[in-house]
Amino acid sequence: METKNILQHPLTLLISFFVLLFLFSKFGPNLPLSLISQEKGEPLIVSGNGKATAVPDIAKITLGVEESGSSLLDVEKSVNTKSQALVDSLKKLGVGEKDIKTISYNVSPDYDYRSQPAKIIGYRVSTTYEVKVKDFDKVNAVIAKATEVGVNMVGGISFEVNEDIKNKLLDEARKEAVNEARQKAESLAKAAGITLGKIINISEAQGFEPRPIALMEKSGIGGDIQVTEPEIVPGETELSVTVSLSFELR
Repeated sequence: METKNILQHPLTLLISFFVLLFLFSKFGPNLPLSLISQEKGEPLIVSGNGKATAVPDIAKITLGVEESGSSLLDVEKSVNTKSQALVDSLKKLGVGEKDIKTISYNVSPDYDYRSQPAKIIGYRVSTTYEVKVKDFDKVNAVIAKATEVGVNMVGGISFEVNEDIKNKLLDEARKEAVNEARQKAESLAKAAGITLGKIINISEAQGFEPRPIALMEKSGIGGDIQVTEPEIVPGETELSVTVSLSFELR
């Protein structure tokens, strides 16, 4: 009988422990659930942000011609004539031939679906160009001249900075991001009473946010609306860099 009591005693303690643990978790004080822990040997990872802005010096304009008609030959001829007039007018404005790029040429039939089977009643032809303008004083003139020669598709205008300026701005933003990350790491280490070691890993993410402002004004009396030369303002382009640094802890 004495041996049986000795064997049961540890089991009783174990059961009592789990009962008390359940009661404490159920009715005891609330403990914070969001805890930050740093395991031994794990690096301290911090991030910093840097930004730099510049006024764009390159404009990319999408221009196109679209025509439709019953004769494919006539429609193609009309589109090609207007396209050639567009290219010639752009060159006269000083846009280089290498800065005029054809990005699409499409031919599609138009159907009459009221008859069964549907029959072709005409054709639609379109061609689209991407025009790069490096002289911003000519951006407005390019759009106005394009509409004069028959361009009936004017797409979005995007603004960019050249590669040399972009790389310089990225360097500035990168330095700012690294300095911010270092200061953050040093502040955290001081507050926690730990010592930073060497940087064992670094990564970055880049972002570009163009902020152009485009304005097209129209003037006219009654039903006669005349499109004046549009006023295009490039605004600014913001380049951002996020840098993450991993520090060894001592």
